[in-house]
Parts: sequence; structure tokens; C-alpha cells
Amino acid sequence: MQAERFDIHALLAVDPRTGVVRFAGERALILDATAMGALRRDLVDTLGLDGARTLLLRFGHVQGTRAARAMRERFSWSSHDALREAGGRLGVLQGMLHLAPGTGPMTPDGATVPASYEAEQHLLHCGRAEIPVCWTLAGFASGYLSATEERDMVVLEDRCLARGDEACRFIARPREAWGVGQDEPRRQVPARCLAQDDDLLVTSSPAMARALALARKLAAVDSTVLILGESGTGKDRIARHIHVRSDRAAAPFLALHCGSIAEPLLESELFGHARGAFTGAARERMGLLEAAGTGTLFLDEVGEMPLAMQVKLLRALQQREIRRIGENHTRPLHARVLAATHRDLAAAVVAGSFRRDLYHRLRVVELRVPALRERHEDILPLASSFLAAAAHRMRRPVLSIGPLAAERLRRHDWPGNVRELENAMEHVAALAPGPDVEACDLPDDLHAPPTGTPAPAGTLRQLEHAAILAALARHGGRQSAAAAELGISASTLYRRLRMLGR
Repeated sequence: MQAERFDIHALLAVDPRTGVVRFAGERALILDATAMGALRRDLVDTLGLDGARTLLLRFGHVQGTRAARAMRERFSWSSHDALREAGGRLGVLQGMLHLAPGTGPMTPDGATVPASYEAEQHLLHCGRAEIPVCWTLAGFASGYLSATEERDMVVLEDRCLARGDEACRFIARPREAWGVGQDEPRRQVPARCLAQDDDLLVTSSPAMARALALARKLAAVDSTVLILGESGTGKDRIARHIHVRSDRAAAPFLALHCGSIAEPLLESELFGHARGAFTGAARERMGLLEAAGTGTLFLDEVGEMPLAMQVKLLRALQQREIRRIGENHTRPLHARVLAATHRDLAAAVVAGSFRRDLYHRLRVVELRVPALRERHEDILPLASSFLAAAAHRMRRPVLSIGPLAAERLRRHDWPGNVRELENAMEHVAALAPGPDVEACDLPDDLHAPPTGTPAPAGTLRQLEHAAILAALARHGGRQSAAAAELGISASTLYRRLRMLGR
């Protein structure tokens, strides 16, 4: 049997008397794609992107494994390659995708998929994606190939229609081949497929480089980590950075802001509850410590946690077990816990508002994230990255940061840190006429000079002239290097110099 000779009639059998549908000999259901899209939306809303992704990957993997077993047992194949290629044909016949001729997950350039029902439904129900989202299809291909190759295969999607790419693309490798370098642990999924935050963690700052180097080391171990830093410095991004480089990357990454939930509800949120445990508990509920499974639970602003809850969290971490409210038996705790706070927890321990034993239990390793004003060299690269991402989301043309705007960004103190910079660039992307961002396009609170800094004198043209000349002087007259520092293209710099008579 050749894969290309397959048609739907060879695989589909319907018994109208019993209502039983069989596909490739296995009991099947005919499901509405839009209903599956609505389910996807609910999963994302309930579990977050990582939780929904994990669940749909697993669902697809089981489907693929069962399909491979049925195909091997039901048909006689001309070669092993034919059995392997039949997996793609199955996806086509089931209406899941359109596969470009001559491609497949195990070909050097992977499988090109010009049409994917999953990307279509994600766009319809969840909107434009920032990461590849054909999780069921990737899971199906992983399960099918693992069964046919008789070794653990992982299929990853690195391009996706839902993200704005021209087509989806799936690449298959043995699990061990998806390593990320000799100094990092082997894991199932590259970080780029799980989080786009990595691009925002590239740094030229020595302080931030040290923090990232420590984060990469921590990804290789399972220690509890306390991440410290001012509000808005990106502590959540560091936590995710650790998660996606760890052996737990394929499991969920869940986050809880400890100060955003009232104390009576926090215990249920963390530990879950049994049905009838309290008024309003109409059904049992899994807490986040349990829902994280073998993944990671990130406790943001753990310094805001009430003392009574600190005792219960400490016990869970020490005993590696949890108990839902209203239950008498315990459940094992498999998740890794990362915690973060902007507060001085050592001072809080002295003041009696934070337990000393929990402080030391969370602070097995301490990682400090520098404030943005301490990583001055990262301001413009981060601003450009945030601006490009915001313009892409808003479907606006590419914007360049002009020299006066760049100087204003460099001079600002950034009390709100990276979060303030990200919000400022979203403001610019929404309102700047372009193509170059001028100083007047920035939010009003960036117009005032930093505290203690005298306001610069001169007209806008004079300030622009001074900024350009200073950049050229710093780079020995090299216009390309000066343009890069100013955040504009070389051609824009050339036009500005012409306007200034140089």
C-alpha cells in the first residue's frame, strides 16, 4: 500500500443502525471544527497558554499513537517510508490540514502546511498568536512518528499561520536532538516555541548578563528560587526563562499574584477544595500547586502573602504534599515553585510580617534582577523590540526611533522599569504618525527631565543636531554605528545630516 493511494473510502466506515463511525478501524467521532475552536478558547482562558498547549499536545499525541497502531495492523505497506508518510495523508483526509507536496516532518526542511484548521480556529476564537499554536497537529505527528519509528520523536512547529507566517511548518527530531547546548539541560521544547520573552532578555548590560547566566544554571537544577527586583523589572520573564530551559518545559507554567487575591480565597486558589467544603463550593476544584503537575508554579509578590497562608505553603514545600480544603487525604506535590517579590523580605522577617523559615525555604537560591536604570545600555534595544512587537500587533508599519526620542528615552529614570518602557512603546505604536518616532510622540511623563537633571536648552533642531554629532563623535564618524545607537536607519541619518547642512 502507498500513502498517496489512500482515499477516505478506504478508511471510513459508518453503521447507520448503531451510529458507530470507524476511521482506520478505530471508533471515531465527527466533530465540528468551530466547537473545537471554542473549546480551545475556553482552555486558554482557564489554563493559560501553557496549560492549554500541554493538554492539546497530549490529546494529539494519543490520537497519533492510536492512528499509527491502527495503520500498521490494518494495512500491508510497501515500505516503512510508506507507513510513515501515511500519517500526513491521514491528517489531510481528516480535514486537519493541507500538506504541501514533497514535504514531511522528517524531510530536511520539515513539513510545510499552507492550511491548518487549528491555526484557523485559533485566529477565529483567540485572535492573532505570538507563538506557534497548532499544538494538536504537532502532538499527532509526534505520537504517530514515535509509534512508527519505535523511538521517542518530538515534532515542533516553528512557523504558524496564526502568528502571521505564510504557512505552518513542522520539524521532527528524536527527543534527544532538541538539546539547547552542552551547558543547558535537554528538554522537549525549544524556548522560542514556548515564550517570546527570550528576545527581551538579550542584554548588553553586565548586571543583567550575570542574572541571565544564573537563571540558565538554575534551569538545570530543581532548587527553589527567590527572584528579587523592583516592580516592573521582568521577574516573571526570568521565571519563565528558567522554566522553558528546564526539564519541566513541556509541562505547564502557572503564575499566581499573591497580592491580588483576598485571603479567604487564596488557600482555595493554591490548594483547591472538595465539593461542599464551604458555601459556594458546588464542585471540587484543583488548586494551582496541583494543576502545575510536573511543571512550574510562579508565586509573584510572595511578600504579600498573609502569615496564615505562609504556614500552609511552608508545610507543602517541606513535605512535598498538599491537601485540598475539605479533604482528609494528601496528594503529592510534583511542581517546582519559583517566587518573586519587590519587597525586602529580610526586613519583613525582622518586622514579623514574613516567616523566617519560609524565607529561607524559598531563598535556596536568590536571583536579583537589576532595575532598568542600572542597565542603561539595554534601553534602546528593548524599546525597539517593544515598538516592533506593538506595531505588529496593531498591524501598523514599522516605526524607527528618531534621535531626539532616543535621547529622551536614555535620559528618563524609568521608575516603572521594563513595564513602563513597554507601555510607552505601545503608546507610541498607537499614536505616532511615523515613520520616525519623534520626541513629541512619547508619553507626556517622559517629556520632563529626570529629577535633579537640568532641562536641556535649545530648539528641537539644535537638540537633534547635538545628538547626531555626539553619536558620530562617539563612533569616529561611522554613520552606520551612529545610526544604530540613535535607533534610526543609516538612510534616515543621511537625510538628517543633509537637512542640517553636513
